[in-house]
Amino acid sequence: MPTVSSSKPPVRPVTPRLRVVLHLVLILFGVLLANGLYLTSITWLQHFTGRIYEDHFYQLMFLVHLALGLLLIVPTIGFGLLHMVRSRKRRNRRAVKIGYALFAVAIAILVTGLLLMRVGSIAIVDPTSRSFVYWAHLIAPLAVIWLYWLHRLVGPRIKWNVGKRVVLAITVIVAAMVAFQASDPRISGNKAPLQGEKYFEPSLARTATGKFIAAETLMNDDYCLRCHEDLSNSAFHSAHRLSSFNNPAYRASVRETRRVSLERMGSVQASRWCAGCHDPVPFFSGEFDDPNYDDVENPTAHAGLTCVACHSIQSVNSNVGNADYTIAEPQHYPFAYSENPLLQELNSLMVKAKPRFHKHEMLKPFHKEAEFCSVCHKVSLPGEVTNYKEFLRGQNHYDSYLLSGVSGHGARSFYYPPKAQTNCNECHMPALATDEFGAKYMDELGRLGVHSHFFPSANTALAYWMGDTEGVQRHRDYLQGTLRVDLFGLRKGGSVNGELIAPLGDRTKVDPGETYLIETVLRTLTLGHHFTQGTTDSNEIWIELTATQAGNVIGRSGHRDDREAVEPDSHFVNTFMLDRDGNRINRRNAQDIFTPLYSHQIPPGAGQTVHYRLTTPTDSTEPIEISARLLYRKFDTEYLDYIRRDRDPKRDKLELGRPGDPNDLPIIEIASDKLVLDFGDVNNEPKTKTEPDAFPLWQRWNDYGIGMLLKGKAELRQAADAFRHVEELGRFDGPLNLARVQFTEGDLDGATESLHRAATMEPLPPSWTHSWLSGIVNRQQGNLDAAAESLRNVLETKIVERGFDFSLDYEVRNQLGLTLVDLFQRAEVQGDSDASERLLAEAEMHFEKVLEVDSENVTAHANLAEIFAWSGDTEKAEHHRMLHAKYKPDDNAAEVAIPAARRRYPAANHAAEDLVIYDLTP
Repeated sequence: MPTVSSSKPPVRPVTPRLRVVLHLVLILFGVLLANGLYLTSITWLQHFTGRIYEDHFYQLMFLVHLALGLLLIVPTIGFGLLHMVRSRKRRNRRAVKIGYALFAVAIAILVTGLLLMRVGSIAIVDPTSRSFVYWAHLIAPLAVIWLYWLHRLVGPRIKWNVGKRVVLAITVIVAAMVAFQASDPRISGNKAPLQGEKYFEPSLARTATGKFIAAETLMNDDYCLRCHEDLSNSAFHSAHRLSSFNNPAYRASVRETRRVSLERMGSVQASRWCAGCHDPVPFFSGEFDDPNYDDVENPTAHAGLTCVACHSIQSVNSNVGNADYTIAEPQHYPFAYSENPLLQELNSLMVKAKPRFHKHEMLKPFHKEAEFCSVCHKVSLPGEVTNYKEFLRGQNHYDSYLLSGVSGHGARSFYYPPKAQTNCNECHMPALATDEFGAKYMDELGRLGVHSHFFPSANTALAYWMGDTEGVQRHRDYLQGTLRVDLFGLRKGGSVNGELIAPLGDRTKVDPGETYLIETVLRTLTLGHHFTQGTTDSNEIWIELTATQAGNVIGRSGHRDDREAVEPDSHFVNTFMLDRDGNRINRRNAQDIFTPLYSHQIPPGAGQTVHYRLTTPTDSTEPIEISARLLYRKFDTEYLDYIRRDRDPKRDKLELGRPGDPNDLPIIEIASDKLVLDFGDVNNEPKTKTEPDAFPLWQRWNDYGIGMLLKGKAELRQAADAFRHVEELGRFDGPLNLARVQFTEGDLDGATESLHRAATMEPLPPSWTHSWLSGIVNRQQGNLDAAAESLRNVLETKIVERGFDFSLDYEVRNQLGLTLVDLFQRAEVQGDSDASERLLAEAEMHFEKVLEVDSENVTAHANLAEIFAWSGDTEKAEHHRMLHAKYKPDDNAAEVAIPAARRRYPAANHAAEDLVIYDLTP
């Protein structure tokens, strides 16, 4: 009787239906592999060439990659699970285990792909973690191919001939696609073509094509908001956002500029000079040139400096400012402008999954450099605007910063920070905590964050008009601590030559009926450029000094009237700018700027000394309380009235008040100090302040001396006395700054002795400042070789750990060039032709290097004209002679405008004197 087997038939690991799924998975994986090979090839091509090839076609291929990956999820997992269940008990355990590994790696590919897409809350923002996931996603397919090969060794025979043909076809197709993309003619640089240049003049801004850019493109800030909500919100409240006709102050001024241009030239073309920085949207879209442009209702008038406009700049073309940049319409991922929510989400998905192209388009390396800020924060006025000279210097934050100790590039500063601030962003773009897309770990926060785009500084007027109380407070917080006020001393007799009682503590003894000068010192602390900078003619910064006795005001300066207008005979930290008729530039009327009557700007890390005269009462011995406050208000009352007159109440939504109303703009107290004058038995010995933020005695003396040194020759003797006190307190600053005084006075031997003493003190003085002073003193003494060596030492000084590099100090380099010219002339007299040729070539090189940093430098152009004349190159000599004439200040301007201004503005005339004493009025 035959035996019946009881064993079950073997379970087929792949059924016919399951085989269909397998083929689907293999086909999708093959196409995905080819697509991934293309994407990876482009990534490596970019890495090795340093160029970007992620164009629109690449973005579509990347979208296909995402789609294929998502399509693979269900069939891959479905096939894997069913195949695993059917095969788990097979005898070939090696094949089963390899199958498990193959399935696990396939799942890893899908999971890492999903993680890289940053879908919903599954978003990896940490760069290290994301890099790990990325490389895992890149390497895992190789492991899948290897494991699949091992797994199939136990199955049906692999058809290698078919596989070879497929691989060859894929390789050829991918190579052709990459080669085609690498030859894309659009990847050729960002220089603007010559055609279309005339449209933009006198602004230096250009588009890459010479054509207009659609306003919708530059106003597409909602696109940024989708991923950068915190950044967009901070930018929305910034002064940059209100740079155009949505700024009532700018609108009032530029309307006049446009009107004057229309009268002078028959067009508003001259006002394009403003538009390159203030009005990019109407300017580049072509609407700005319309004389009838509706600056109230037109949407482009309210765009300001948009996110897209700033981040679409492709290159900074020079160091002259005046909007000398090239801008291009940015390339985006597909569906960037779609209003369809689904397509918008698809676009955001691509950006987050593959942000490299977006980052390249919207964040260039120069966006993080001070030179980028200089494009609009360094200004010169062309002849088309002023109807005067071809060149007239305007505001200049950049060179003020570059030549300061704060930047680590200025070798002649009075103070230096422990570490240089290498760009403007370190102060004006503080860290903002956020987990949004693009955030990175920031040490100052101890967590993820971005750099705020609010740009805190000082424009409280705009925030106030917009009802942005938080914005006003942020500017207030930023300004506080930027300067300090020090009631430093008293001089008897009400004269700068009187006996000095200093430095003062909180109380000091005075005599009744005696006249004193209250020696008040302002000092810039955290600023990297002059204070005040920018619109120095309309910024209102002043000292309010009050003397009270028994509750009664016995003397004051800097107070305000019923309209909140500041008394004109106050001490203002500003520039009193004039037109050619001697009228004050009182409404930001740039087209009329001619020459300043005075400039009270304070350099970074420097002081300003102000004298107030007070006579103590004879009929009372009550203590006298002195308070000094440095106050800031964005616009003075005269300019505010002008802005209010320009407003159209029927069309303008902002309520600014009417002309004649009080000036209601916020007043910010930047710094203050107090002092009690006592008639009793008070010890005049206290030398320190009792406040928590008291500063050292030597520094108080030093700041006092610096303030008088910077005034010119009127108070050099007093400055020298102050610096001698600093030396007595054991600081090198004393003899070092005394040498500055002595050099100014022409006492070269005295300066030499002071420098020798400074070099023997501990701590040692900054070697670069000491070498600079030694260089200029030696040059004046005729020690030309020693002078040249000292000046070279300055320019060669680099202190990496502090971020210092003094090769950019073009004032020192000019001094070296002048010294080399002196040496050349001496060699010529001595008949040493080899030395003269070498020295002249070196001098030429240094002056050329000056122009690389400051292309409008008068000294460099004048000397290059002489050098090329000596060497026989008449064409270059004439070139630099013409540029020298262009950039040279008008020596006659002061004689034309200032006499009329002195008669018209007695208070400003007084403030412009070499020696200024403000009488405290009851």
